[in-house]
Amino acid sequence: MPASKAKNLSSLFRTAVKTTTTTAATATTTTSSSSFSTPAQDATLKHFVSSLDTSSSPTASISNFIKRRYVKVKSPESSSSCSTKTSFSSSLPILNLDPLSDSEDSTKQLSREISSILSGGELVTSPDLQGADDGEDIAEKVLNIPWFSNLSHNHISLHRKEVSRERKQKWVYKSSQGNRFNRLISMCGQKLGTETTIQVFGKLGRETGVKEYNALIGLCVQRVRSSDDEDVALEQIHMAFRLFESMREQGFQIEEDTYGQFLLYLIEMGMEQEFHFFCGVIGKDNPRSLPRLGYYEMLLWIGVNNEEKIQELCKYIAVDNGGDNSTLRENYLLALCESDRKKELLQLLEIVDIMKLSPPKSVANIFRSLGRLSLESYAENFLMAFKNCNYEAENISNFISSYVVSIPNLAVEDVISKFKNFHAKLEVTPSSSSYAELITYCCDSLKVHAALDLVDEMCEVGLTLSIEVLHSILHATEESCEFNLVHRIYSVICRQDMTPNNETFRSMISLCVRMKDFEGAYGMLKDLEKMNLTPSANMYNAIMAGYFREKNTYGALMVLRQMELADVKPDSQTFSYLISNCDREEDIIKYCEELKHFGVQVTRQIFMALINAYANCGQFEKAKQVVSNKGIPVKNLNEIKSVLVSALASHGQMSDALDIYEEIKQSGSNLEPKAVISLMEHLQSDGELSRLLQLLKELKDADYWVDGCCRLILYCVRYKHLRSAVDLLKQLKDNFCNDEMAMEVLFDEVFSQVGESEFTHLQIGLDLLQVIKDELCLSPSRKCLDFLLSACVNAKDLQSSLLIWKEYQAAGLPYNVLSFLRMYQVLLASGDYKSAKILLNKIPKDDIHVRCVIKACQTSYIRSKSTKGKKKKKVKGKG
Repeated sequence: MPASKAKNLSSLFRTAVKTTTTTAATATTTTSSSSFSTPAQDATLKHFVSSLDTSSSPTASISNFIKRRYVKVKSPESSSSCSTKTSFSSSLPILNLDPLSDSEDSTKQLSREISSILSGGELVTSPDLQGADDGEDIAEKVLNIPWFSNLSHNHISLHRKEVSRERKQKWVYKSSQGNRFNRLISMCGQKLGTETTIQVFGKLGRETGVKEYNALIGLCVQRVRSSDDEDVALEQIHMAFRLFESMREQGFQIEEDTYGQFLLYLIEMGMEQEFHFFCGVIGKDNPRSLPRLGYYEMLLWIGVNNEEKIQELCKYIAVDNGGDNSTLRENYLLALCESDRKKELLQLLEIVDIMKLSPPKSVANIFRSLGRLSLESYAENFLMAFKNCNYEAENISNFISSYVVSIPNLAVEDVISKFKNFHAKLEVTPSSSSYAELITYCCDSLKVHAALDLVDEMCEVGLTLSIEVLHSILHATEESCEFNLVHRIYSVICRQDMTPNNETFRSMISLCVRMKDFEGAYGMLKDLEKMNLTPSANMYNAIMAGYFREKNTYGALMVLRQMELADVKPDSQTFSYLISNCDREEDIIKYCEELKHFGVQVTRQIFMALINAYANCGQFEKAKQVVSNKGIPVKNLNEIKSVLVSALASHGQMSDALDIYEEIKQSGSNLEPKAVISLMEHLQSDGELSRLLQLLKELKDADYWVDGCCRLILYCVRYKHLRSAVDLLKQLKDNFCNDEMAMEVLFDEVFSQVGESEFTHLQIGLDLLQVIKDELCLSPSRKCLDFLLSACVNAKDLQSSLLIWKEYQAAGLPYNVLSFLRMYQVLLASGDYKSAKILLNKIPKDDIHVRCVIKACQTSYIRSKSTKGKKKKKVKGKG
């Protein structure tokens, strides 16, 4: 919901408060969902809106709450008993679990999706193909299996193992269990409603605990954020209140993991009254949370720009009464630091003794704020104070790293230098955790060499290096394409006697493969035994993928043989590689048979592989039949159809590809970005500009949009659509936020096309040059002018070349050997030998390659000219 509607929503709350005596007070909560239609639920909403204390000041601070309102609260139990309770469970509709009910199909569908999520989200079909007719195509057998069947424990075990292949491309450093559970809660909440979801878990024998409540409240926040409907927003806020109340009734204390996400939403919307109402609910149940609520209160006043309240809380921080309110002060100060309120922060730092702040984490946040605000003198004074009072050295080192990595617009090398200088000045030894923070900073900046140098320093002084730090370096190595550094990383592992895991080795093997070091990759597989690790299918898949990228089918098939010798069973990713690289239909059938033999589940990757394989074989009708299989879950259908669009487009079946694209649009779905780019790449005939512009509009992801826009600009240049090219360049400039380097790279690519094209493209190149200068207010790069000179050679256009020659000087670009050679070539091609001879004297001829180019130009243009002259004389003589 847009922030501009927050006031309307707040007024809706107040209107409901005033009219709770009538049924109209709850009419605004009616939606299409049956989960909110019972009288008991309407009564609960009535209680909720009437509970908003409109008579009290909406700007009462948490510090006042402590003084006035909650000081008498002795325990969560007593507070719960004295508060007005809402019977949450009594308002829950009864979930009809009768297998013969009218909603049987819906229940089965829900069961399938729940099972799919719980088993990793990849379950598509059963591997059991027995009993099929012998004459049936084995690939069709695979596609015609029921989506959900009774899996044996063995099949479930196999499936769980192959779920891990989802992680082969990107690093995953923590368990996906939490994500999977949140997906389950989200899907159940959307299908059944929040209340019925709680009942479902009860029917399944799972009590509703804090984790479930947190996920459901998160779902309420997600819904209210995504909705423009004020009634829906009110309904979801009401539901969050009921969930809070239900937690209290069941004896759960409402902690920050539960209320934090909801309060942040209220702060974002500037809903002050609702914020204080919920703080009251939370504070009554859990008085220990009051200091932490102060953090959110400060964020609220900062968010709504209430300077009076901000100053009031700052005064509260400055006055140290002792007692139990020090934690509240810390939370107020922490919110100020995170919001980078420089004026208030400086005032408080002159008064507050930060050395009295209890948790080092709070102090580290202050140093991060000092770094973001570039307040080095304050940071240095505080660090010196900590040093002089014999504060723990490890914490001081952590404060230094927190400060230096937060300084904006500072080169990585300078950040490292500051880190070392501070430690030397304070005579403090860097800690493992401070090194880890600095290394992570280097990795985020893709400065892998600097990160490894820091690792070497850690090892030299005997500090412990965690495998997680090494994981971040491996990830940065992949992102920066510095694959050769994998050997240096592996050397660190061996020297430090570290304990890598399977994912560590998979990544290192993948990096070896990316630089075509297959021998090194196999060598790492052999070293697994030394580390007491077992090879996985993902490791072999990485090698197989590398061979297929190199079009080395024999090498890829040898990987399959190595897997057999190592007793490693292939998974769905293995077979997706094998199938997608088939160029014969019999090979497709063979691998489908082997897939059945190994009991591998048919996943969406297999469906995609079948589409690509059939397209490679020219069997386009069979490729189209894949998407009609009933075993494909609805959630994967659009992605698989998009793969079909790409496969057809790349094999010249553009008409069919566009038909499926239109079908996807009519169904209300969107083509996947990769498929959109594929269509743009292959729609390169003249007359497709309007369609290409429409495709560009469908790219919502920024990176894909830039890719598509660049392709479209090149298309416009190729077919001389100058105005469209200019409009796209302006959009691209806005997208790059005036990043001149990025624009320069694009212009170089555009003008390279002009330089390599026929002479007829010279004029659009000159027009674009004028646009860059006049409308985009940018200077042309050297490469742009070089390419234009090359176009002048093709066009033999002396006049235009002289204009471009002047542009070098206008752009502040001194002439170099290459520009001299290109201009020499233009003069020869246009027949101005006198000027060419003068220019030749200015060209340095020390380099043998330069002399070769000069000779080639003379051979090409002077001799060809003399040859033409001789032919003309012969013709005249005969005449």
